[in-house]
Amino acid sequence: MLRYIFKRLLTGIITIWAVITITFFLVRLMPGGPFDGDKITPEIKANLEAKYGLDKPVGEQYKIYMSNLLKGDLGESMKFVGRDVSKTIKTTFPKSAKLGGVAVALAVVVGVSLGVVSALKSGKWPDRLCMFLATLGITIPSFVMSALLIYVLASKLHILPTTGFTSWKHLVMPSIALAASATSFITRLTRSKLIDVLKSDYIRTAKAKGLSGRTIIFKHALRNSLIPVITYLGPLIAGVLTGSFVVESIFAIPGLGSEFVSTVTNRDYSALLGVLVFYSTLIVVCNILVDIMYVIVDPRIKLDKPEV
Repeated sequence: MLRYIFKRLLTGIITIWAVITITFFLVRLMPGGPFDGDKITPEIKANLEAKYGLDKPVGEQYKIYMSNLLKGDLGESMKFVGRDVSKTIKTTFPKSAKLGGVAVALAVVVGVSLGVVSALKSGKWPDRLCMFLATLGITIPSFVMSALLIYVLASKLHILPTTGFTSWKHLVMPSIALAASATSFITRLTRSKLIDVLKSDYIRTAKAKGLSGRTIIFKHALRNSLIPVITYLGPLIAGVLTGSFVVESIFAIPGLGSEFVSTVTNRDYSALLGVLVFYSTLIVVCNILVDIMYVIVDPRIKLDKPEV
């Protein structure tokens, strides 16, 4: 187990380095820059570039950035004077994490429940209804779902606020919009895997021993059916916890997702790279945790290869 985790950490570090390196050079190939604008004179632009080291060769800029990154310094925003990138992430991430946590919990609970119902009622009207809802959730984009929720629950029924992030009511609509697609995907994964598991020999043996249907489903069949769901949870948790760029912008939530949109729009190189470093690290950590969860859910799975 420890050897496997070490290998995954090493692979993750290489992956993060590759993402940072590619992004570092790509953003500098984009047209324009953080200090382009009609109100900025060439003298002011030259002074700003000298302050942030953009007047140096790109290779030297890369060495300086990586050296600072190894020290834990993500730099300072190039568009907002005095705004530290690390502090910005610490301020915005908890809001995205709160929203994302609710969305992930909603997706898992509802998705697994609908998947179980659909598998147990395969070919009947509950199965068709669940698959219809799952298809809707996958095909409707999050921004369209957000607009529909705002129109129905806020504009027409006036039961939920449109924007803000001060009470639990502000979490309802963005959480549903974020969870819709993931819920649909988890429903399909649970259904297809559970149908296969229910046809397994050990399930027939459990039935022959006289075990109750509830015990067979929840203690034996469902546990093995959750392996594909757990695989999907790794990137899902990382993506949702860091915030949906579109959903946070629509509901005016001051989270990491809207901050990322701002960094791209402003061509804020240091802030953009800082968010990507954080996001990449979170994905690596979540994927390692998912691998560990495999063993917890199904002890038959061994992460380390057996020695010959």
